[in-house]
Amino acid sequence: MGDAEQKKHKVLLVDDEVDFIQPLAFWLQFKGYEVVVAFDGTCALQKLREERPDIIFMDLNMPGMSGVEAVGKIRELNPEIPIIIISAYIDEERIKEVLSCGISGVFYKGADFQEGLALLETTLRTHKKLKKTT
Repeated sequence: MGDAEQKKHKVLLVDDEVDFIQPLAFWLQFKGYEVVVAFDGTCALQKLREERPDIIFMDLNMPGMSGVEAVGKIRELNPEIPIIIISAYIDEERIKEVLSCGISGVFYKGADFQEGLALLETTLRTHKKLKKTT
């Protein structure tokens, strides 16, 4: 995906861990993406309405509204938006739970940001192809 194409995409990052989300936000901005940050599920829903992102990266474990609950509410507002779960650790049972919510992938905390970028780009390309065929 070229720089001009990347600049068209807006990413909503949702995580209560500032030490994780800020470097990721800066890095994605450096790579040409527009980035919006929310620190909990309630704020994520507000940002979804106001900012209309193209893709969401969301932590599962946040205070207040959990990531799974937030994904359900996001699906009510926008059933097609790609959502990638952010997690330090996720067991097989939890993966099944979030997959049933229609998530597009999992980005593990501690993984290289380049892996997250590859997942983001692949997900956006797949989503774009699916939109063209429907």
